[in-house]
Formats: sequence, C-alpha cells, structure tokens
Amino acid sequence: MTKLSVNINKIATLRNARGGDVPNLSQFAIDCQRFGANGITVHPRPDERHITFKDALALREVVHTEYNIEGYPDQRYFDILRQAKPEQATLVPDGPHVLTSSEGWDIRNHFEALKAWIAQIHDLGIRSSIFVAPDAEQIQWAAEVGAQRIELYTGPYAHGFKVDPEKSLQPYAEACNTAVQLGLGINAGHDLSLENLTFFKEGLIQLDEVSIGHAIIADALYFGIENTVGMYQRCLN
Repeated sequence: MTKLSVNINKIATLRNARGGDVPNLSQFAIDCQRFGANGITVHPRPDERHITFKDALALREVVHTEYNIEGYPDQRYFDILRQAKPEQATLVPDGPHVLTSSEGWDIRNHFEALKAWIAQIHDLGIRSSIFVAPDAEQIQWAAEVGAQRIELYTGPYAHGFKVDPEKSLQPYAEACNTAVQLGLGINAGHDLSLENLTFFKEGLIQLDEVSIGHAIIADALYFGIENTVGMYQRCLN
C-alpha cells in the first residue's frame, strides 16, 4: 500500500488571505483523515505565508494518522520538530525566499550539515526523509548521511508525462531500485495529480508514500474534498 499524505498548505493560504479562521485548518485536517487520507503534510515557512508556527503545533493535536513536517533545517524548523514531534521530518533545500520546492538536495556538497541535521532528527525519535532528484549518486549520498527515506522530486516527471510517460518515468524506476538496494524508504511529491499519479504508482511498486497538496486542493474545488481524497486513493491502490 502506498500512503496518501495531504499537504494542507493551500488551505492556510486561503485562510490567511482573509484573516480569521475560515477555513479552519485543524478541521480540514480532521476531515481529510476521516475521508481516507493516511497522513497530513505541512511546510511551515519562516515568512508564515501559509502554515504558521502555531498551526504546526495545533495540528499535532488532531493528526492521528501520520504527521509529516517539511522544511529547510534552520533553528526555527527544529524548534517546531521538538514541540510538535511529527512522525516524519522531510528536509528540503529551499531557503526562506523560495516560492516552492523545485529541486532536490546536492547532498555531497552539504554532507556534514545534513548528517548532523539527520542525527538531530533521529535523536528526537522522528523518522527522517530527504528531498532528492531521481539520481543514483544523490540517493547513495542520502544513505551515507543516515536518512531513513528519500522523497523523490517529481516535478520533471509531471512535466515529461505529457510528452512521453514512459521516458519520464524511467529515471524514477531506476531511482527506486537504487533506494531499495540501499534499504531506504521511498516517498514522492511535487506536481503529482489525477492525470499522472496512477501511471507513476504502477511503475514504482516500492513507493511508500506520496505527498500531494496543490492538485488535491484544486481538484477539491470541483469535486469536494471527500470525493477528491477517494479519487487519489483509487489512483494509488
């Protein structure tokens, strides 16, 4: 089974656009889980343009499936991890001024820092994941720094899928084989959608988890969040 973690950043964006507490982030997380999501993902950025520090802590009280907190590993991020104690921490290489995660780590050139950050995550009793491109060398380095999982950056797959699905999937299938040989769990995320998710899952049977936000929230505008979560689960399982 491949788990579906719903990224709810966009719900916080909508709330923040008007102020107040509508839509209610915690209730939305509760409902996503009730409708079949296997987890909730957030990425609390320093500028708090969507998920805030307070949100990250409040969600811990209502996420009873699996809580995944993504972020750049600065002091603020680790403060959130220490207080929220999610099941998974996913390290991404984008600093505070980046709009969205658009590339994986260059692990070799950040080896010592990543090794130390991952050790801190494990000391907190949290599973570690590291955001990477589908590149065998980077995946090998991910194992070297002690990561327990990788999250494959699927932006290039989603872009290439429209032109040549088989070709766009190939590097990801090879990346999965490398990860399995190294004993790493495999997550994936970025631009996965109803259009391309089934093909991706069928080609990567070892896939543990996908984290999807933008497409799910956009589809929910048309289908409703209950139907949308069900549709994505059918793509996966």
